[in-house]
Amino acid sequence: MPWLELRFVCAEREAEAFSDALMEAGALSVSVEDADANTAQEQPLFGEPGMAIENTAWRRNVVVALIDADADAQAIAREAATAAGYAEVPPHTVKEVADQDWVRLTQSQFDPIRISERLWIVPSWHEPPDPNALAIRLDPGLAFGTGSHPTTRLCLQWLDTHIKSGESVLDYGCGSGILAVAAAKFGASPVFATDIDPQALVASRDNAAANDCTLDIRGTDALTGLTADVVVANILTNPLKVLAPALVGHLKPGGRLTLSGILDSQEDEVIAAYRPLISLTAFRREDGWTCLSGTK
Repeated sequence: MPWLELRFVCAEREAEAFSDALMEAGALSVSVEDADANTAQEQPLFGEPGMAIENTAWRRNVVVALIDADADAQAIAREAATAAGYAEVPPHTVKEVADQDWVRLTQSQFDPIRISERLWIVPSWHEPPDPNALAIRLDPGLAFGTGSHPTTRLCLQWLDTHIKSGESVLDYGCGSGILAVAAAKFGASPVFATDIDPQALVASRDNAAANDCTLDIRGTDALTGLTADVVVANILTNPLKVLAPALVGHLKPGGRLTLSGILDSQEDEVIAAYRPLISLTAFRREDGWTCLSGTK
């Protein structure tokens, strides 16, 4: 069945209230996009645990509402505008959205990803492009980590060039389990994976099974006394700084630590936070992100 899509442009201070008003007025879903995306005026917008979010929307926002095809689009727009405090309905467009095979459409957005000369990330609906390479079978899901983001790719590349057969590895903040699975494929054993999100533990178990890998998957409350030859954490800068004693504490003497999820501009502060415990240097940078590593 088709739907109708309403698109509005509104200022930063109005986006959240107007989005909520559209949902209350009967929209099935509402999304907010940067109206200046892919232009010189595009504005980065993100936050992380422990960091106050300066902006909750972009300077100019496209608010997109999806409604039933037989709904009164103009009535919904008027009701939402009134509830959000507008004197009149903001300029907008209405168009029909045809019904589609949403599963196939979603799958078409995820092709195999080449990580290195010998490693690919391959969704289950594709055949591995290189039968002689290692392939991690992984589908997009609720847990972070598909190999498409630079932070994940940087960690995978570090594992590819540094893991030795028989080394123990701890993937801290495992998300989808992609780093733990990669470590196991590179010959690491045992490989531990942990996360504070129960969904991440479920996803890691599923992905380990899909790749015929043996992982020791457990919550962060079950790590007491655990040490490994390699600890890898692809999280974000603030949690990485807070976790410095714990992550270094899980390293064996002479063990190696690898951290990702760090913007280039945050590299120095992460290095400073770890300096009393371990010396870190940049392994590689990509698209504004840095991967740091060091030996205990």
